[in-house]
Amino acid sequence: MKIYEVTSQATNEEIEQIANLLMGQMESIGEDHAYDRLRTAMDEALSEEAPAHLVVAEKDGEMLGAAFFNVSISLAKGGSYIWLNDLYVHKSHRNQGIAKKLLRHVIHWAENHNMKGIELETGVNNQATKALYNSLGFYDIVSKRYGFRF
Repeated sequence: MKIYEVTSQATNEEIEQIANLLMGQMESIGEDHAYDRLRTAMDEALSEEAPAHLVVAEKDGEMLGAAFFNVSISLAKGGSYIWLNDLYVHKSHRNQGIAKKLLRHVIHWAENHNMKGIELETGVNNQATKALYNSLGFYDIVSKRYGFRF
């Protein structure tokens, strides 16, 4: 299995495979008909100047999982940090350590790029995911997130 960051040099076939993988996540969180939005976001994220990064786990040409994150700047943290938008492993490949390997790759990337930290959100009842994050040193931050969509 290879874990690597996808770049703007990715082929259309690779991008299509990743989009199809990530549609599994969109559907699992109730985002019907999200394919066009997903592709638009991926195209923007893969541009050279984007603060976004996409890391995938691939084996024998099959995309098994992906981590998608953005670099942002925080006044409270005193610099740049990562917001982990998505961590997803296809349901047929779960419980094989793939999510942990993807997350370790993101942590390593953050350390090598002098990030001040990594933040994310997960469901309060998602015990398996919370156990994964806790096993790698993440901790609970009490907050309530709000959103606004155009």
